[in-house]
Amino acid sequence: MKLSYQVYDLPLKHTFTIAHQSRDVQDTLIVKLEEDGIYGLGESTTNPFYGMTIENMSACLEEFRPVVESGNWENPEQLWELGRVIFRNNPFAQCALDMAAWDFFTKKQGKKLYEYLNLDPRKIPTTNFTIGIDTVEKMVTKMKEVDWPIYKIKLGTDNDLEIVRELRKHTNSVFRIDANCAWTAEQAIRNSEDLAKLGVEFMEQPLGKDDLEGMKEVFKYSKLPVMADESCIVESDVKKCHGLFHAINVKLVKAGGITPGLRMIHEAKSLGMKTMVGCMTESSVGITAIAHISPLLDYVDMDGAMLLAKDPARGVTITPEKVTFPEGPGIGAELV
Repeated sequence: MKLSYQVYDLPLKHTFTIAHQSRDVQDTLIVKLEEDGIYGLGESTTNPFYGMTIENMSACLEEFRPVVESGNWENPEQLWELGRVIFRNNPFAQCALDMAAWDFFTKKQGKKLYEYLNLDPRKIPTTNFTIGIDTVEKMVTKMKEVDWPIYKIKLGTDNDLEIVRELRKHTNSVFRIDANCAWTAEQAIRNSEDLAKLGVEFMEQPLGKDDLEGMKEVFKYSKLPVMADESCIVESDVKKCHGLFHAINVKLVKAGGITPGLRMIHEAKSLGMKTMVGCMTESSVGITAIAHISPLLDYVDMDGAMLLAKDPARGVTITPEKVTFPEGPGIGAELV
């Protein structure tokens, strides 16, 4: 077994702004596992908000290299458990490795990942398309560039309601709102009344991730369902979110990969919560992995590769009507 990885700069079509950061280029690390002519690919982006860099992800992978290349693991779940201690502070690196392990493992099984998981690709929900914070004029232009039935609108400004009102004048598409921790409980409850009238489906992470008392109030009085993102990072967070949120958004890179992501989804479902998997502006490597598990979900946010000016990989093709997977087994994404 050989472990390798490569850094890519992913240029974005537009400056992407959310409540706490802006970027024009997204750095990403693509991991490759190869043996006997079979290879698997996985990916994780960097993220300054969580302190994840190419350097610290690479360092974790190097520390774990002897275990990976020994081949003394039979499946991705076992490899993930072997790496639990080394990757405990770097789930992003573990995600890239775990994703590559799933791609490699299912290729050896001769099955697509969704087939191995006994999932029906006809049940994939339509992804939203994300509109980052910008001037209203530029946000409208972005919507016109990509005519889509569901938009996720990033908020966290001093005139959030005005933005949504203006955008609503230009489309009948469903809106989802993501405040990225920018509001107070009072603002969230008040905003929910107007947003519900403006065709918003749900609000994602309206409050800071640790404002549990505030979320109790929002959960009780909001006119819209609320979804956890920053409040639901790892497996232990799912139970904490029950009774505070109606749904969770699992980010595979933050959770540590497909292996824990699947467990989080199943636990949330057992608690009666709805589920979503979101992306971090990955290339088609990471996005294709998300597509394979998306039949499990109520909602999905896998538009990352659609936001790129140049994609170093090819994989799943996404339209509002359907998702088309690459030929062959595994996850199936390939570097161009």
